[in-house]
Amino acid sequence: MLSPVAPDLVSTPAPPARRKGTLLIVDDEDGPRQSLRVIFKDDYHILTASDGPAAIQLAQNNRIDVAILDVRMSGMSGIEVLERLKYVDPAVEVVMMTAFETTDTMRQALKLRACDYINKPFDLSTMRAAVANAMQRRTLESEVNTNAEKLQQLLGELQSQKIAEQMALTRGEIYASIIHDINGPLTVISGFIQLLNQRIGKATHLENEDVDFIRDRLKTITRQVTNCIEISRRYLGFLRRQTDEAPRVGVNQLLSDLDHLIKVHPSRQDHEYGIRPLTEDLGTRMNGTDVIQVLLNLAVNGFQCSPQPHSVEIEGRVLRQPLDLTAFKDGPQDRFLNVESFDNTAPLLAISVRDTGPGIPPETLPKIFQPYFSTKGPRQGTGLGLNIVQRLVKEARGALHIHTVIGKGTTFTVYLTALPVATA
Repeated sequence: MLSPVAPDLVSTPAPPARRKGTLLIVDDEDGPRQSLRVIFKDDYHILTASDGPAAIQLAQNNRIDVAILDVRMSGMSGIEVLERLKYVDPAVEVVMMTAFETTDTMRQALKLRACDYINKPFDLSTMRAAVANAMQRRTLESEVNTNAEKLQQLLGELQSQKIAEQMALTRGEIYASIIHDINGPLTVISGFIQLLNQRIGKATHLENEDVDFIRDRLKTITRQVTNCIEISRRYLGFLRRQTDEAPRVGVNQLLSDLDHLIKVHPSRQDHEYGIRPLTEDLGTRMNGTDVIQVLLNLAVNGFQCSPQPHSVEIEGRVLRQPLDLTAFKDGPQDRFLNVESFDNTAPLLAISVRDTGPGIPPETLPKIFQPYFSTKGPRQGTGLGLNIVQRLVKEARGALHIHTVIGKGTTFTVYLTALPVATA
């Protein structure tokens, strides 16, 4: 059986030895230098210098915690040495001493952040207290700097973690956006397949008009399948950081494709809508599928702003002059986005989506482009539609203006650079 160990025999780890501070004594007279060495030799590592250049050399080669400087020395004065020491190490603490105190000298020493000022002949207890206070300040400052470095390192780690989380969040938003964007073409495909089933589901033979009907619907289905493929490629390109040049496309053709999407979209319900194409067909730098997605998201947003029957109208215009950006002021009824990177080069396309719904309250207007923000019910929206619009417009170096009036409705206007339609 083991006998209990007496408490006073249990070994405990010794605390780490505290580093002895280094004290630099600078005086051109040997007597004061040696006196101060004797006073502090048991408490600190002592370095001595008989002039300014030697003191500065010692400071460059050693970590000095506290320096005692005589103000009046031949050659370089104590004030000059103080300034140079602070240049070598701004954290060094300095105690000045002199037999000829002047207000101007004291002012200079304090301006250069001297720790204390002592008259010769000095009192032993006063000198000890001054050096101890200076050494304590140096130790505290060193600990503060060490803690600041640790805090900075921690902040760096937190920032890295935040970036990683943001990257994961962005990727999740992209995946959700893919599902959101592809849902539109899939809705059209589903609707047209239902129409085909209703038309020919039980038919034993087909008339010419049936064949024409099927051919027309199959063209639309094929176009929407192509849209799904383009959407997938677009998001894959975003994930891979690809920036392929978007093809030029006729906007009126895109508005025609959009018309097919809206006709069968469940959000349309009993709402009225109309599309006014451009008087002359032009293209734009934005990818055609992106144009459709932007306008479809804005139209669906217009349909869903109120369950009460109202109208949504889409209109395209060509502007021959650059926008006067000073006319656009953010306020309770207006927001203008992406002014910083907007390519305001004429001619411009202005495509407006206007609804006669209830309008957007001033407190809600600044939030509508935030991811997942939605004022609709859980079955009506993901809160991604307007965020997708903002991102796609920004990528195309376009701009987006929102004007809303409570009780009268909201108009979203997308501004894009106009380009000639590419010919085969």
